[in-house]
Amino acid sequence: MTRASATATARDALRRDLRAQRAALSAGERVAAAQALVAQIERIPGFLTAPRIAGYWATDGELPLAALPGGVHARGQHWYLPVVRPHRQLWFAPWQVGAPLATNRFGIPEPVCAAEQMVPAPELDIVLVPLLGFDRHGHRLGFGGGYYDRSFAFLRERAAAARPLLVGIGYALQELPALAAQAWDVRLDYVATERELIRCAAAG
Repeated sequence: MTRASATATARDALRRDLRAQRAALSAGERVAAAQALVAQIERIPGFLTAPRIAGYWATDGELPLAALPGGVHARGQHWYLPVVRPHRQLWFAPWQVGAPLATNRFGIPEPVCAAEQMVPAPELDIVLVPLLGFDRHGHRLGFGGGYYDRSFAFLRERAAAARPLLVGIGYALQELPALAAQAWDVRLDYVATERELIRCAAAG
């Protein structure tokens, strides 16, 4: 087995373990975490004023964001959800509570809207990114599809904060001591859990 394949195998095993830990949470623990998360997210710089904020529709035990869109719209901001496009790219469509959704080929609900209403990743201000694992240097273990890394690849070489701000969202139990960075990874600016908002520091 090559080093690359060994690394991939280890990451797949880690994904399975983190998924199992997340799945073991009770319904009460999930609800409490979702409620506590709101206070941490509202500490993100610019969150209460940014015009365009993208979230995700929680599936497979992800930390739900259902408590956020109402407040976003009440403040006159706009809430977006990802839509899978060709070449493993994500664009983002506006969505309000109660608006129609359609399930994509992965079983994830997406807003029903015209293509011209969607915006590409560079036009967003803040993006809340789902994850399976994270460390405090902003390294994220995703689901293996590479959709977020491809869609936000333009941020990979940024030397300072740039739009959009990337904020990983996960339960505190998903924190790892360290994750080895991959060449295609896009580093997170912050991670928000039910316990804290972590400002990610670049590894020295």
